[in-house]
Amino acid sequence: MRPTCHKVFANRNRKDAPVSSTQSPEQLYAAREPVFPRRVKGKFRNLKWIIMILTLGVYYLTPWIRWDRGPELPDQAVLVDMAGRRFFFFWIEIWPHEFYFVAGLLIMAGLGLFLFTSALGRVWCGYACPQTVWTDLFILVERWIEGDRNARLRLWRQKKWDLRKLRLRITKYIAWALIAVATGGAWVFYFTDAPTLLGDLLTGQAHPVAYTTVLVLTLTTMLFGGFAREQVCVYMCPWPRIQAAMMDEDTMTVGYREWRGEPRGKLRKGQLDPNQGDCIDCMACVNVCPMGIDIRNGQQMECITCALCIDACDDVMDKIGKPRGLIDYMALTDEIREREGHEPRPIWQHIFRVRTLVYTALWSIVGLGLLFALFIRSDIEVSVAPVRNPVYVTMSDGSIRNTYDMRIRNKHGEARPFLVSLTGDPALELRLEGSLDESVTVPADSMAIQRVYVIAAPGSVPAQDERSEFRFWIEDLTNGDRAHTDTVFNGKGQ
Repeated sequence: MRPTCHKVFANRNRKDAPVSSTQSPEQLYAAREPVFPRRVKGKFRNLKWIIMILTLGVYYLTPWIRWDRGPELPDQAVLVDMAGRRFFFFWIEIWPHEFYFVAGLLIMAGLGLFLFTSALGRVWCGYACPQTVWTDLFILVERWIEGDRNARLRLWRQKKWDLRKLRLRITKYIAWALIAVATGGAWVFYFTDAPTLLGDLLTGQAHPVAYTTVLVLTLTTMLFGGFAREQVCVYMCPWPRIQAAMMDEDTMTVGYREWRGEPRGKLRKGQLDPNQGDCIDCMACVNVCPMGIDIRNGQQMECITCALCIDACDDVMDKIGKPRGLIDYMALTDEIREREGHEPRPIWQHIFRVRTLVYTALWSIVGLGLLFALFIRSDIEVSVAPVRNPVYVTMSDGSIRNTYDMRIRNKHGEARPFLVSLTGDPALELRLEGSLDESVTVPADSMAIQRVYVIAAPGSVPAQDERSEFRFWIEDLTNGDRAHTDTVFNGKGQ
């Protein structure tokens, strides 16, 4: 699909351009040519299989890992609790006010993407991007049902629909739909207890939002993985247009050794012309490319650096008795050195350079900061908001009373009793609304709001000052943990 709009605009700007009433208007874009990659074997293809199995396994199986969350929550290791506005990841629990953990993880993901792109080009796109993983899975199913590249091409070019073509297409679409439904279903399992939701979905008792989410994800997975495929990478994803800023002349990426392969020629009676290069123009690199490009034309925006063309070319080189590496991972500096007759630099010199070391340092700093914040945070927290209407009340005996809303957060899996106290001035007296003593019980994994009154006796220093600072304390009566927050007492009396 290549834009041809420059031709249209060029003709519009010409005053002498011929105009015909019978001529059909030129289209801005050419019709898409479907890409049918051929099966290939090799180390990079095997690496893609391994990563695909691992990533799909993590996605589909993670919601079914059990983890004791206590009586109030599902026993699920990874859970997004929308009702409680919390996120659970094994022993880690992220509350709404701790969103900086999520922000930090997103920053680490961005820096990691910059790091890998700077070192190895679009290696994320070629191996671990969800679009690539699911497209690989859909192509695998398509190949099982319809055959390899040539068989699928014949079926696509067959204009007449017979029973065989209809059977193969229906079988393929059903298999794709099952994968898409499993994809959408696995996603909703992250938001509630997976076994319970599965039973509700199968019996028709689940919430309409669950069915809607599964339907939307099913349709999008089917569209992106089955039909759009490379179009998503070229036209929808912004990363191909950003990656150039992350790469330099030392970035390792897939390239073609033109100085070794050109001029191209064909094998004649099993022999190579001594005047031609190693490339026999077999098109193996093009036929296995999931993006449908020819890497011999140089680095292109569409290339996702999956390196399947390397496997295909190495296989051909083995068959014709030529050394491997006609298509290989290389850097621009390596190309210059090889053209001059020198050996390429070791790969570690391309990876460990200033840019990648800076990205690694930033990534590590953010990660260590998150770990530090995770280990120093407490399982109990307290915050106080003074009631401002009114700021204070003068009682009939002349004492001054301030009112506060105290929020006590209990992150434990069971209910805990907390003792509330204050320090700062012995003249201040503490009272809890609705409690005969100075303790309050907070349910498991929740936050309780407690109305607190602080009273200063008539004639005391807090009752005569405009503002007096003091500190609220809470103590977990189960294990003795304590937390505090500072606030002020407002006066003044007569």
